[in-house]
Formats: sequence, structure tokens, C-alpha cells
Amino acid sequence: MNLNFDLKKAEGYSSKSQIARVLTENWVKENSYCPCCGALPIIEYSNNRPVADFYCSVCAEEFELKSKNGNLGRIINDGAYETMISRITSDTNPNFFFLSYNKSFAVENFLVIPKHFFTPEIIIKRNPLKDTAKRAGWIGCTIDISKVPESGRIFIVENSKIIEQDKVNIKLQRTDFLKSKSLDARGWILDVLNCVEDIKKPTFTLDELYAFENKLKDKYPNNNHIKDKIRQQLQFLRDKGLIEFNGRGNYTKIEL
Repeated sequence: MNLNFDLKKAEGYSSKSQIARVLTENWVKENSYCPCCGALPIIEYSNNRPVADFYCSVCAEEFELKSKNGNLGRIINDGAYETMISRITSDTNPNFFFLSYNKSFAVENFLVIPKHFFTPEIIIKRNPLKDTAKRAGWIGCTIDISKVPESGRIFIVENSKIIEQDKVNIKLQRTDFLKSKSLDARGWILDVLNCVEDIKKPTFTLDELYAFENKLKDKYPNNNHIKDKIRQQLQFLRDKGLIEFNGRGNYTKIEL
């Protein structure tokens, strides 16, 4: 994997946004594999396809690319809010690639967030454009990737270091079980998983998870059994091999 862009591909373009699009899309096409199955190459769709930018000819997974010059950060600009919400809540939503590059036109970070980690709460609605704007009233959005659990942010390149492909595939496959879950069911699983990851140590207790009860109550005000839901999701995460139950309300996070 060559982390440098092929600058020749941008010859003849003058717009900075066009140059960035051409260079980043070409880099993915020439350097990335399918993180879902490991197949090479990943194939680029024709331009202006509304759903995705790339697909895998082996497992048929689709990917949309979002790129950024500079630090990746937590907020990524996107397009129309309603379009994005409709896309991620559909049965044909794509996985997302996020790529950041430096002033030397070299990739610093490249990660995939599987489609089953996308929920409406990570899509942030922007204010409508002012009446004086060319597209007055248009409402855009941003993607807050910090709201995605760490287990759903799967780096292929991290801080200019290429991650071993086997580790990428294993990490992605660990959460494949979420694909079969409804959006509501995934929401609870991901919320509790985020709470588990917010405890910054390898072991935790049930009481430490209960400390998130008020936070979860704010999100689910009509649910009067938050602690029951926490225990239910912990059992599910245990059964799926993400955590281990050690008895008497004690748990261990299972690392790769």
C-alpha cells in the first residue's frame, strides 16, 4: 500500500475540490482492498452515483468515501441532511470510508465504519442556508464519528501506519452480528457498547454501567427499565464475544 497520492491523476483540474476528489478516489481504487472480505481490487462506480463510490465484486458490499485535508477530527462535512438520514436508515445503506491526508498529499488516516454502526444520532443537522444564499433554505449535515463506538471505527491506516489486513478483517467481522438487527435494536446495543468503552480500563463492574442510567434515560425517556436493558445488552455483548462475565457483576473487555 502506497500512502502517497498519484499527483499526475489531477493534471488538467483547477478546482481544489475536484483535485481532492480525483486524488482520493484514485488512491482508494489503487491501494485499498475490501475490508469486509479482503478481496482485491475494490471497484469504483461511475461518477455521480447517488448511493456509493466503490463496491466489492466478491461480497457486493458498497462504500462511500469521505475525505478531509488535515486532521481527521470528529466532525466530517456531508451533504443534504434528509438525504443522509434516508440513506443510512434504508436497507441498501453503504459502508463509509473516511480518509485524511496532509499537505504533502499523503494519507494519514484511512478507516472504514461499517454501515450497521450508522444511526441517525451521529448525523448532525446544520442550520438552513440564509435567504440570500443561492440555495436558500437548504439544510446540510455533518457526521460526528466520535459517537461511533471504537469497535466500529476500523483503521486501515492510522497515523500514517498501515494496519495488518488480518487485524482489519477480524475486527470488522466481530460486529457482523449487528447487520441482522433492526435500527432500534442496534441503537440499544451501540449505546451500551459506547458506555462500556467510556470506562477507560480493561475491566468494569455492573455498578459502573449503572452510572450511565441517567444518560440513557435522557435518550429513552419512555423506558422505565433502563437497568434491565443494560443487563440485557451486556448479556448480548457477552454472547457475541466482546466482553467476558467474571461473576458477581464483574466484566472484562475482550481485546483482539
